[in-house]
Amino acid sequence: MPNKIKPTGAQKSKFYIHFVIYLIASVAMLTMYNKGATEWVYPWPAWIVAAWGLAVIGHWCAVFTSYEDKGMTEFNRQAKG
Repeated sequence: MPNKIKPTGAQKSKFYIHFVIYLIASVAMLTMYNKGATEWVYPWPAWIVAAWGLAVIGHWCAVFTSYEDKGMTEFNRQAKG
């Protein structure tokens, strides 16, 4: 079974910065998108929040659930050859 790759401090800090910016931007978009509207307004920030949320989940998976690829050394050897 492949070994789990332990994330570095730089990888963790980049993820946490990404997550905090996502939270701040999401809260800002969702609270301010319909300011001053008197009728129904299309909730356009929901699309951005959902897509960006999927990107944050993917970033988390890449940082915290990565395993080494046993075939990578063979691939690199063949690529150089």
